[in-house]
Amino acid sequence: MENRLVNIGFGNAVKVSRILAVVNPGSSPIRKLKEDARQEKKLIDVTEGRRTRAILILDSGHLILSSVQPETINQRLLALEQEHRHPELALIKAQSEGE
Repeated sequence: MENRLVNIGFGNAVKVSRILAVVNPGSSPIRKLKEDARQEKKLIDVTEGRRTRAILILDSGHLILSSVQPETINQRLLALEQEHRHPELALIKAQSEGE
């Protein structure tokens, strides 16, 4: 899954292999991490002015703010993993959607 991208909202995508964690933004330690990333110029905001619902932590130390729920991002990651492990299922799905 080296080159796979996951949609994180508003047409934005992140390389799956770079994601370390998808977390809720509410806890105090995560808010501190967010402020540190802002000061270090490693904060990427793709919320388009909407409320931050998930924060993606990347292996480069960057934090990405997303307005998509963490559960939704996790479901998308799981779907990509399933497609990677079982490409025949993706083919069947694509064929049934084309009918």
